[in-house]
Amino acid sequence: MAVKTIRYITDPVLRRKTKRVLKIDKTIHQLVDDMLDTLEKCDGAGLAAPQIGISLKVAVLWLPDEQPFVIINPEVVKRIGQREVEEGCLSLPGYQGKVKRAVSVTVKCLDIDGRPLRIRAKELLAQALEHEIDHLNGIVFTDLLESPDKLYKLDQKPGEKTGGQSSQNELVIGDSVGAAVSKEPLSKGNDNDA
Repeated sequence: MAVKTIRYITDPVLRRKTKRVLKIDKTIHQLVDDMLDTLEKCDGAGLAAPQIGISLKVAVLWLPDEQPFVIINPEVVKRIGQREVEEGCLSLPGYQGKVKRAVSVTVKCLDIDGRPLRIRAKELLAQALEHEIDHLNGIVFTDLLESPDKLYKLDQKPGEKTGGQSSQNELVIGDSVGAAVSKEPLSKGNDNDA
């Protein structure tokens, strides 16, 4: 088990659609262990394999006060409602943005043992699932921003302008830029059907 380097938002691996996992073997188990170690060190809610440079359909989620779990080859099969949420990403540290996400989602995937799961989620888990599955499809949360002013530095309030000239550390939204785990059966109010 090892902590891996998080790839930043301009890394091309984050723009590629990932490949399906065909066999869950010890290589996938090692990947999941490394992802969980990395996620724990970074104190995030979720991590997709491309964020550590691996172009496979694997993500881990680890929400507050929950056990971590893994989703393999996940697909959102149903979305209900829409809401605006604040979202951040380990691949864009120090920034958050307001994006639209479903109120609830249903996701089908495999667990770490290759068993099919159906996860019905709402609130933070639904948001985290959509965010990580977007990563697996080459989408980063900044792609979902309605406008650049919906993205802000964490020490800046939404809509507040920084003013003055841009610094070398300022993020520019444009051509190069457009927040869940290994698991046992889902718990705590979220349905999953095998």
